[in-house]
Amino acid sequence: MRTSHWRWHLDEVFVKINGERHYLWRAVDHEGEVLESFVTRTRDNKAALKFLKKAMRKHGRVEVLVTDKLWSYGAALREIGAADRQETGRWLNNRAENSYQPFRRRERAMLRFRRMRSLQKFASIHASVHNLFNQERSLTSRVHFKANRTAALTEWRGLCAA
Repeated sequence: MRTSHWRWHLDEVFVKINGERHYLWRAVDHEGEVLESFVTRTRDNKAALKFLKKAMRKHGRVEVLVTDKLWSYGAALREIGAADRQETGRWLNNRAENSYQPFRRRERAMLRFRRMRSLQKFASIHASVHNLFNQERSLTSRVHFKANRTAALTEWRGLCAA
């Protein structure tokens, strides 16, 4: 099995669907790209385990998993055999916490969600599109940023035309 030398940040957020509370679990890599999004009705060990297995099956094993102090992560990681890879800390998980901001803006514009399936579909597609256009603006020069942005827009238009 391949091993990723990256650092994943895991977090979950409350999302209301028709007045019921659901949970959107997300895995974000060290660069801020959303790796996996998963919607569940519960926020327990079973949901955390299912989310972790899905993410690891798709992206391979990881060196370090940064989480908040939710006990479900620890229990799920013990069951997988990766409890020694977990890191928790006061501000360590800010990358995952901040990754929800574009999602929340779009959610408000859509006037919330009606079905769990539509939330799951939207979350995964929104993450893919956001990953394509999200670039660390502060790390590159303006000329380089604009060239990358133009290339991403050209690729997007090519995908939409097909």
